[in-house]
Amino acid sequence: MSRSMDFDLFVIGSGPGGEGAAMQAAKSGKRVAVAEKCQEVGGGCLHWSTIPSKSLRHSITHLAEFRSNPLTAEYARGFKIDFPALVRHAEGVIHQQATMRRGFYDRNRVRLLQGRAAFVDPHTVEVEGPDGARERFTAAHIIIASGSRPYRPSEVDFSHPRVRDSDTILALDRTPASITIYGAGVVGCEYASMFCSLGLKVNLVNTRDKLLSFLDDEIIDAIKYHLRDQGAIMCHNESCARVEARDDGVTLHLKSGQKLKTDVLLWANGRTGNTEGLGLDRAGLAADGRGNIAVNEFYQTSVPHIYAVGDVSGPPALASAAYDQGRVAATHVLQGVSDERLARFIPTGIYTSPEISSLGRTEAELIAARVPYEVGHSLFRNLARAQISGHPVGMLKILFHRETMEILGIHCFGAQAAEIIHIGQAVMMQTNGGNDLRFFVNTTFNYPTMAEAYRVAALNGLNRLV
Repeated sequence: MSRSMDFDLFVIGSGPGGEGAAMQAAKSGKRVAVAEKCQEVGGGCLHWSTIPSKSLRHSITHLAEFRSNPLTAEYARGFKIDFPALVRHAEGVIHQQATMRRGFYDRNRVRLLQGRAAFVDPHTVEVEGPDGARERFTAAHIIIASGSRPYRPSEVDFSHPRVRDSDTILALDRTPASITIYGAGVVGCEYASMFCSLGLKVNLVNTRDKLLSFLDDEIIDAIKYHLRDQGAIMCHNESCARVEARDDGVTLHLKSGQKLKTDVLLWANGRTGNTEGLGLDRAGLAADGRGNIAVNEFYQTSVPHIYAVGDVSGPPALASAAYDQGRVAATHVLQGVSDERLARFIPTGIYTSPEISSLGRTEAELIAARVPYEVGHSLFRNLARAQISGHPVGMLKILFHRETMEILGIHCFGAQAAEIIHIGQAVMMQTNGGNDLRFFVNTTFNYPTMAEAYRVAALNGLNRLV
């Protein structure tokens, strides 16, 4: 790498993708700088989306359990806590995470620059600080990790206090009585579940024919049932005609003619990459209509020394994947080649109540590919740990090859699903015959645990073979 440049690597954005890239390069002794437009590091994942919403869910879950537990239900009568108070728990977590992550940069001697970064030319970036001062830096390689933001159609007035997106919903100054959520993807379903648990009247508008269509059909049916059971009213195959926001409420007019009036509207229909203002044209780059930058398997853009990782590079748009994308891109920067790749199967965690996690292929995909498979089930209501903890709702489902016993997919619904999935992931990632359903039969699990579901599901699947 050229010593005539200010840095070997310049990273735009300090979210998971930017952090992963910066740490990988810094630990190899390279001169690294990171530009972050916000006062604290961590990106949207830490400050507006993943961490705040999951912290909120944690608080809401505990509140719901307090109210429903027979041992505490009597004390819960008349006990009220408002939405802003629940959000305040998230603020403490954010501060702890931001402080810790800033320490990573300090210890690894990565220069942090607060300000908005934009290209001047393919090797030069200008950073405008909070005070308006501008400084230019050159770098041999540049990684764009600017993240994404909620998609805001121009015809919707997001300046109105009753119209929110996933970045602004946590700033509500009171607990509404009702809410309409437009968009039934992961974000929409998660917030629908949270607001139902708080006792709000919830309308969930789905622009498609079924919820979370990338999941296994059995899991889709389960989340649909539980959202309805929690009180959510779902509208499928609907689309917005217009939004009418007034002082006394907001009305979502649907193209079918239906009108949904509630205290608040949460617009949760898509995201767009943060590429506005980056000056991509000055670097010889362009983004698509959703602000995403096209990349190859090493996250290189069409300009070879410029990379893009995380949400700005498109799907899977997961914080967990973004960190690894940053590492892969930085490895390619350092070595010119990279044997590292993202895992073939990346687990999906959806923090509804109960939560969902999925890995590998679904039954529909296996049927379409004509793969001979079998299913092993374990119902949580039969597990001692689930009975003890009072979380009997849910199941673990393992799809495996009938002849080779290779695990093809794992689908989990219920308490701790996002944690449980990693046990199966560790086995699925094994090579040279290590990916074998019988591993779970021949392994002794602690008792009582939720992990025991793997042994139960594996035995159930083997018993189905004929």
